[in-house]
Amino acid sequence: MKIPPLSHAAFALLCLSTIQAHAEDKFPVVPLTAGMYVIQAEVAATEPQRQQGLMFREKLAPNSGMVFLFGEPAQVCMWMKNTLIPLSVAFLDDSGKILNIEEMQPQTLNSHCAAGRAAYALEMNKGWFAQKNIKSGTTIAGLPKAK
Repeated sequence: MKIPPLSHAAFALLCLSTIQAHAEDKFPVVPLTAGMYVIQAEVAATEPQRQQGLMFREKLAPNSGMVFLFGEPAQVCMWMKNTLIPLSVAFLDDSGKILNIEEMQPQTLNSHCAAGRAAYALEMNKGWFAQKNIKSGTTIAGLPKAK
């Protein structure tokens, strides 16, 4: 029995499904706190994990997010290529203090940058920080250290 070859579209869909099915499996999860709020944050610590981020996700649980570890504080920017859900990103210094919060629209290439040298970025559902009255100057506790 001969099996017909996959079309380019079918192959791309198969690859995308594989990425989506395994995206959540790659990231360890740590609890973070922002005042009285507990966040279940997936950790993107390596370059491939930071590049993948929350791409292709169709939803994010209400108090879940992703924390990006940059190692040394630097001027960093985020974008939303292949990200399907609107997000808010908080840029944090090396002590966990929020430098600034930016609102990001899905599937855009606009740069959203830290207002200073950031060691972390924390992505949450769009509006999460505003709904919880979390602003610049608030400290996020429980952040993992970069290796």
